Amino acid sequence: MQQHHEESSSTDTMLRRDGRDGRDGHDPAEALSRIAHRFGRFAALDGQDDALYAALAGIIAADPALMAPLLEAPPTQHLAVLLLAALHDRILAGEPHPLAAYYASVGGHRAPDAELPALLKDFMRREDAALRALTRSRTTQTNETGRCAVLRPALQTLATRLGGTAQAPVPLALFDFGCSAGLNLGVDRYAYQDAVELLPGATPDAPLIRTQWRGERPAALLGVPAWRAPHRMGVDLQPVAPEDPVATRWLRACLWPGDAARRERLDRALADARRHPVPLLRTEDGLGELERWMGRLPEGVTPVIANVWVLAYFDREPLRAYVERLGRLVRERGLAWISGELGRFAPLDTLPPDPEGEPPDSATLWTLQWRDRDGALRTEPLAWSHAHGRWISWLASPARPSAR
Repeated sequence: MQQHHEESSSTDTMLRRDGRDGRDGHDPAEALSRIAHRFGRFAALDGQDDALYAALAGIIAADPALMAPLLEAPPTQHLAVLLLAALHDRILAGEPHPLAAYYASVGGHRAPDAELPALLKDFMRREDAALRALTRSRTTQTNETGRCAVLRPALQTLATRLGGTAQAPVPLALFDFGCSAGLNLGVDRYAYQDAVELLPGATPDAPLIRTQWRGERPAALLGVPAWRAPHRMGVDLQPVAPEDPVATRWLRACLWPGDAARRERLDRALADARRHPVPLLRTEDGLGELERWMGRLPEGVTPVIANVWVLAYFDREPLRAYVERLGRLVRERGLAWISGELGRFAPLDTLPPDPEGEPPDSATLWTLQWRDRDGALRTEPLAWSHAHGRWISWLASPARPSAR
């Protein structure tokens, strides 16, 4: 199962990436041992969707010299996918080398073979400085639009809780915390397809989001939106300008070379974002910006914050503070909070049963927290999903939200 992560953030300050978070002074041998374990696991499990990445991970896991560029990254980014993305970026940059013949993303068709280890080592030797610079300055930041398959019915759930209908949609203000290029802010313009129907996008070239429903399909949440979004904004430590070719190349590098469908979807979403620009703010005070933004919104608009695959990067205390601060904003200022994270990060006292057949800590648990018409704080689980929205198991009742 592919486990790329979005750019992430922390509470009063978004996630620190300045080297003061434990990278300095750590034992390199111990760090390399942990990295080797992650590459080995990736080769055996997570990378099985892509033969090239599984092979590269196995080669790197056996050679400390090949893992060394990851020591430039903070410990939270000692991830196999970060170094693989850095390699992919250099290939996408057009660096001439026989290794490119293995990458379908640049037209390669060569399958992993006996020559791959030597070619990889030669390429990494030549590109060592560039690879270290990338692992030092970048994070795995895919801006996965497939998650809109769940975000869309989550927003529809909120809208119906607030009394919205297709004939009288409620106005929402969407705030993406850890936004990358802000592509998920275009959720209402995309096309969607499941096993039952195709819902067209705003334009013929809109990104197409495909998913499968496990169990009940919440048909009432999949029709005409009961909401509209006249205000949108994103914050990130390193927001990606959709018109920046180098920054968007990194987004492509974080995709797996053999996944042509995701490449096309990303390119279409970037084109859509260029046509519909929204403010994407670089900041270390994401929730502070949220509060200031809320203060500028017109009366009658419900602000909605969404974080997806962000909270895993939080330390324990910042995570606690983030949850408490958002709870306060929900109670006192009418904020709604949609969270799509690993189950252990959900703002729930009791978790729903894990999705059947999925390994631990792989599925995404989506939750909604909002203030109802009586002023009470409500929190409910909405769905389990694949990390990229490939499947959804819907949990929420259309009529009976749970109190907390």
